[in-house]
Amino acid sequence: MILRDRQKKFVEKCVTALQERRNTLGVAPTGSGKTIMLAAVAGRILDSNGAKACVLAHRDEITAQNVNKFLKVNPGLPVSVVDAAGKDWTGKAVFAMVQTLARERNLELMPPLELLIIDEAHHARADSYRRVIDAAKARNPRVMVYGVTATPNRGDGKGLRCIFDNVADQITLGEMIAEGQLVRPRTFVIDIGVQEELRQVRRLADEYDMDQVASIMDRRPITAEILRHWKEKAGDRRTVVFCSTVAHAEHVAQAFCEDGIAAELVTGETPDAQRAAIFARLDRGDTQVLVNVAVATEGWDCPPISCVALLRPCSYKSTMVQMIGRGLRKVDPEHYPGVVKTDCVVLDFGASAITHGALEQQIVLEGREETEAGQAAPSKTCPECGASVPIRVVECPMCGHTFEPPEKPTLESFEMTEIDLLRNSPFQWCPVAPDSSVVMATGFEAWGGIISRDGRWYAVGGSKDGAAHVLQVGDRLACLSSADDWLRENETEDAAHKSRRWLRQPATDKQLRYLPVEHRGADLTRYEASCILAHTFNRWKIAQALRQAMGGRP
Repeated sequence: MILRDRQKKFVEKCVTALQERRNTLGVAPTGSGKTIMLAAVAGRILDSNGAKACVLAHRDEITAQNVNKFLKVNPGLPVSVVDAAGKDWTGKAVFAMVQTLARERNLELMPPLELLIIDEAHHARADSYRRVIDAAKARNPRVMVYGVTATPNRGDGKGLRCIFDNVADQITLGEMIAEGQLVRPRTFVIDIGVQEELRQVRRLADEYDMDQVASIMDRRPITAEILRHWKEKAGDRRTVVFCSTVAHAEHVAQAFCEDGIAAELVTGETPDAQRAAIFARLDRGDTQVLVNVAVATEGWDCPPISCVALLRPCSYKSTMVQMIGRGLRKVDPEHYPGVVKTDCVVLDFGASAITHGALEQQIVLEGREETEAGQAAPSKTCPECGASVPIRVVECPMCGHTFEPPEKPTLESFEMTEIDLLRNSPFQWCPVAPDSSVVMATGFEAWGGIISRDGRWYAVGGSKDGAAHVLQVGDRLACLSSADDWLRENETEDAAHKSRRWLRQPATDKQLRYLPVEHRGADLTRYEASCILAHTFNRWKIAQALRQAMGGRP
């Protein structure tokens, strides 16, 4: 498996920080390949000595996913699992459920570790994690503690400085979107006449008073307006809606249903089996709208979701990022045939975008309890008289100067760098069709390509003797990214290097015999001929896969 360039940089920085500081935090958004990078860091550390690593997770399904991806990056490295079903410490890399390992009798069995990895590291302040960390340090005071997370700033304001004293690297959402790894959010900040009321909502501890929010938002005329805007801007999209209270969510779900829209409700009180069934129906498309209260913010993904509706304000940017992140994943066409997703519509009725601005997070390891003590409320300076006034006033109380209203920031206003995947890829991408509607790359074990049909791009990939797979449907950059990832996953650096050498060699006689007639007169390299032949030999398989992805259309 070949990591993307940005992933390699992330791994390098994390390894260096661990070696120098014995702890570090890596921050990367959903879809960046956190588990792949985590595995690469662990492989680098374990390669340097004969020690043992432990990877902590907080859910069974995360543990299983981590093991599978770890072995893709580190084939042949012995792994084992510590969970409710067994306590196996024989692996060089051990994957553990924190709830199981944190029990005293299980911690007693834990051997000295060289590396302790905490997935979803924003949970690391919890007592269960702290018990594991303390036990690891007691057995080996020089143990390296490595955390990865997408949301380092916890909603409760508690910092992670007590565990991590540095951040090795942060991959931003802007980078991920520019690379075609996530879809772009299209944001609508919608004022339905209650924004001023919402600004006055008081805080209770670490969150807005959701009962007060509900008293503003949970009204029939407001819900009717929300439904009207949703139908106008996203009525054909699978949607997740975030509400303030259970009663509010019940009324919103009922309004959708009364309008003939398949909507279901999930709250913290929904039994696990019922919740799983609701998520499954949404995933299949039987349900179009999921209405929830603080349930679908973390640890749940439904890639076909292409609209996120915020019917409540978010006290903290991390909460907003988690909510909107539910809609930014790309869709795998093989799992969701006929589903096309090129962006995510964000309908913000609670003015979170105005409060927090763009999605990128500024990491604060100290947390609010260590940074806010004794600080004054935010203020601004009047340009007329120089008075310091509260940030939200529209007229200076000293001289009457009227402040210009702030521009409404949009969540997609990323500081983005143009990424040239064709240049950065370890594989050479070659046009096969004269109009560049087919572009292919190949290695020793696999091939990949992007194909344009009826104004839409399709990413395809396959192995030398296997079926063709449609990897992505959408814009060209997203498809090129998915096809490139397919080759990276199925080839090695050595294979990419060797196949690129074919660019300096002429096509072989055997290749020339099998080339389609329209290509035989061209002065082709061995690699270019290989790309053309990969498309030629797999044309029927590709056509079949495209038909399935297009919902059976020819």
